[in-house]
Parts: sequence; C-alpha cells; structure tokens
Amino acid sequence: MSEIYLIRHGEITQSSPRRFVGQSDLPLTDRGREQMRQVAGYLVDRGVRRVLCSPLSRCVESAGILGSALGLEPEVAPNLREIGLGAWEGLTVEEVRQRFPGDYEVRGRDLAGFRPAGGESFADLQRRAWAAFEAVADSNTTQAIVAHGGVNRVLLCRVLGMPLENLFRLGQDYACVNILHVNGGGCLVGAVNMPSS
Repeated sequence: MSEIYLIRHGEITQSSPRRFVGQSDLPLTDRGREQMRQVAGYLVDRGVRRVLCSPLSRCVESAGILGSALGLEPEVAPNLREIGLGAWEGLTVEEVRQRFPGDYEVRGRDLAGFRPAGGESFADLQRRAWAAFEAVADSNTTQAIVAHGGVNRVLLCRVLGMPLENLFRLGQDYACVNILHVNGGGCLVGAVNMPSS
C-alpha cells in the first residue's frame, strides 16, 4: 500500500467582494508560503518520493517549498490545473449576474454540467484531473500532489463515489492535506481537509 497526499496550495490574495479565480495565475501570499512550510514539515518523515503539481504558479511555488524540504524536484502535470471559468474569470458574482443574466442560477441547478462561456464544467474538470491522477496512482510510490480546491474536490468525489453536485460539501482550506491509501488499484480515503500543523 502507498499513500498519496493530495494537498491544496497555500493562501492566495482574495479581493473583496470575492472573484472567480479559476485559472487566473495568482501568487502565494507570505502566509501561504508559511502554510506550505508547515505542510513540508508534516511530510518530511512520511516517505514521499515524488511531488507533482498543477502548472499554475500558486501550485508550482507551493510544490517548490515541499520539494526543497524533501530533496525532490516537483513535476508539473498540466491536467491538474484548476477549472477553467472562461468569461467568468476575475468577475464577482454580481458582475456575472449582470453580464450573463440567468447563468449563475443555471449553474446552481447543474453544478456538474454547466459550462461558463469559454470555460469548463466540473464534469469536464473531473475527467481531466482523473486522467492525471490515474496515471500516477498505480505507481506504488508515496507521492504528494499539489493542486487546487476544485481539482481536489472532484478527485475526492470520484474516489468516494459522491455525485459532483455535492462537491462543495467537501472542505478544502488553503494548504490542507487529504490522505489517500492506494492498494491494488483501489483507493481508501484516510483524511480530508486536514490541517498540517
């Protein structure tokens, strides 16, 4: 049996009111870097032999902090990038409602299948992210994957057999750790949204 530590990147700056981030390439805050140093301390003696990450800079930097502590060079996996929100990227909920009347409500009724203009649905994200996860899950190597709130939620939904409509029932705080035990092609969830300190 091997472990996969599925980690959300550290804190990024959020505006007020909050905006849809998606694939916008935002850096870590100083607090986010400290959070990732705490995750690195948690992982040091856990036999991690490989670190993978999304190509977005908040994950690349987070994985770099882990890699430095673990003596590993992180590998970028493009399919682990966050959901693409297309025309919604960078907008507030109110701006989405003004520019795309009715779409926000339609998304609420079809969380799995709704695609913003030029973007992806959560079902699209799950297909893409699961392909990346499957490619590494059978390697019998303890690994850390640094990804995003959306990516982690859709992967956990797949492992748990949960419908995507329920993905926001799974907390994914900045720098949280989810533990997956992999054995013979199967996955057992050992922890969800665990703080590393």
